[in-house]
Amino acid sequence: MAIRDLEQLLANLSVRRRPGRWCFVSGAATPVGMTVAATVVEDEGTTAVIAVDDAEDLGIEPGFVAAWLTLEVNSALDAVGLTAAVATALADAGISCNVLAGYHHDHLLVPEGRAADAVAAIAALRAQTASTEGIAPNR
Repeated sequence: MAIRDLEQLLANLSVRRRPGRWCFVSGAATPVGMTVAATVVEDEGTTAVIAVDDAEDLGIEPGFVAAWLTLEVNSALDAVGLTAAVATALADAGISCNVLAGYHHDHLLVPEGRAADAVAAIAALRAQTASTEGIAPNR
């Protein structure tokens, strides 16, 4: 069941790194066989998130190489504050973060070289919330 309560969300927060190296591309057609992991349609065109290797195969030099982190807590789409809390924790650690929301989970694209730091910052946020609020994580 999807969780709406922010303290429960943070106390139950875990992160999984999706394999691969990811980048954003815009305006490039992706040939059959390439996986488009996410798309966002904007007024200026469609942005796609694809594997770095696929971008390079298209002749695109990725400007931002990212690790893809999935917040494994089952957050409700109308929950308030989860992405703000996580983005703040990452910002406090000096880590940029691009957020994509899916139906079941939120996804973060962070600089590849800072992925371990991002996971640690999110784990610290979980621990701090659980100890401050006295909330036992769901198991």
